[in-house]
Amino acid sequence: MKEKISGLIITFNEEKNMQEILDDFSICDEIIVVDSFSADQTVAIAQKNPKVKIIQHAFEDFTKQRNIALDAAANDWVLFLDGDERITPELRQEIISEMNRSDKKDAYYFYRKFYFAGKPIHFSGTQTDKNFRLFRKSKCRYVAHKKVHETLEVQGAIGIFNNKLQHFSVTDYESYKKKMIHYGVLKGQELFAKGKQFGPFTQYLKSTFKFFKTFFLRLGFLDGKEGFQLAVLQTLSVFETYESLKKEHINRKRRK
Repeated sequence: MKEKISGLIITFNEEKNMQEILDDFSICDEIIVVDSFSADQTVAIAQKNPKVKIIQHAFEDFTKQRNIALDAAANDWVLFLDGDERITPELRQEIISEMNRSDKKDAYYFYRKFYFAGKPIHFSGTQTDKNFRLFRKSKCRYVAHKKVHETLEVQGAIGIFNNKLQHFSVTDYESYKKKMIHYGVLKGQELFAKGKQFGPFTQYLKSTFKFFKTFFLRLGFLDGKEGFQLAVLQTLSVFETYESLKKEHINRKRRK
């Protein structure tokens, strides 16, 4: 392969995923792991791989962790994966072929195939789910004010891969519930930092619309029980966003 690639990942208690994700980084020349002081075997597993460089950094938000990993990468090209994402053999070959081209883009979208406890999800808003995963760090940076659902700013040409990245986001209902609440808390803090005000009407309106959009407009009902559960959890995340925003305003008043 013409280009050297740095594999990047941010981790916290990812021992169940760590070996598989390291295997997916086999096409990379180095692997940067930014870990938030995991309490399991995440770091021990990573340290067995000679390509790995581990950076321990206390978690503040997802964007900061990602930009720390970017800054540590020795190569301009980076492959940035989450612990619950997997590269299929077909996608791996597509990446290699693209990196051998002389007319490469500067950043590539990966469409993702969503799985709920091992079951493929076809609707529920996942139909168009895509993220930047391969890009030049010299042309890209994660937008600083985004605490969750990080946004990559690209100064250059954008491409899209044909083969999908597998996304095993939901291992079980309870763990995904915790994740959605955590995302909601961070999103609420982000809204507070932007000067947004809390209103109960907005909270209930947006939460209700989220369920309607996920389950009906985005055809979640066609995914059966899992579609309903996803709609409920997505709604919970929106509700918790505004609970978090409310708490931030209460805390500010107390400090005055």
